[in-house]
Amino acid sequence: MNSKWKAASAASVVAAMALAGCGGSSGASGGASTVSLVGFSILEQPNKKVIADFEKTSDGKDVSFKQSYGASGDQARAVIGGQKADLVHLSLEPDVNKLVDAKLVANNWKSTPTKGILTQSVVVIGVRPGNPKHIKGWDDLVKPGVKIVTPNPASSGSAKWNILAAYGHVIANGGSPAAAKAYLKKFFGNVASLPGSGRDATTAFLGGTGDVLLSYENEAILARQSGSKLDYIVPDQTLLIQNPGAVTTKAGSKAKRFLTFLTGKTAQTDYAEEGFRPIGIKAPSDVKGANDPSNPYPVPAKLLTIDKDFGGWTSANTTFFDEKTGIVTLIQKETGKE
Repeated sequence: MNSKWKAASAASVVAAMALAGCGGSSGASGGASTVSLVGFSILEQPNKKVIADFEKTSDGKDVSFKQSYGASGDQARAVIGGQKADLVHLSLEPDVNKLVDAKLVANNWKSTPTKGILTQSVVVIGVRPGNPKHIKGWDDLVKPGVKIVTPNPASSGSAKWNILAAYGHVIANGGSPAAAKAYLKKFFGNVASLPGSGRDATTAFLGGTGDVLLSYENEAILARQSGSKLDYIVPDQTLLIQNPGAVTTKAGSKAKRFLTFLTGKTAQTDYAEEGFRPIGIKAPSDVKGANDPSNPYPVPAKLLTIDKDFGGWTSANTTFFDEKTGIVTLIQKETGKE
């Protein structure tokens, strides 16, 4: 594990401490200002380049950043609990909607050219170097003796994307909801660890836990860029991950300009070079760490989406993750994997 990965894994604690108790003061116009940025865990490394490039622009002149990174659900709860934020960049839409309900984000936050989406990726299957368990796709994950690492849906947005991708592959192959539930029961029977966030899951896997890591594609690419030893597979059926962001109701002009910058060519190129699938631009032709750096983001045979295949996040979150009646919640209780 090299210094880049260590920095990406450890600095979030420092960032969170730096943000605690600090006001979000993204000033009006002119003069020095500070933007308080609250994001989900695996944004920390790519945001270093994104922020540096923003600070080179006229909009970013004299702007500094207070940053906090962690599991998406935990981050949303922290902001509701009083943690200062001018801009949030979270793993999934329900976490932003919690802030809308708390009147901390305007209810029209999706009224942008990208419908509020700032980054995107797909769910992939990470394996040990050389793929000793001979994993080819989703069905291999429920074979006896395969140990899975995926974050916990109680805290992590990444976990929800992963689990819906696993469920959705059954439906994409013509299976019934009952068959998909049966698959998830076997899946959770093989879960060896449920860390708190996507970053924590990657750290656990790289530290020796499990045979398989379910993760964002960009997280797998970052790990390889950092010199960590893992391979990854883009399944034939997988789920498009779309990560939303918004300014808070008290944010100033600098935070709003930074939000606009995040969906522009410069920031999307930065994100693409770090493993995210770019929005609105062509992918770079050389992404280090990708399976094929010259064709880093292959199109899966079947790419599921939350809106088309799960009825949108409002429906999916209730159906699968409701604290009392959710399909996944009940399966976790039944299998003892909570």
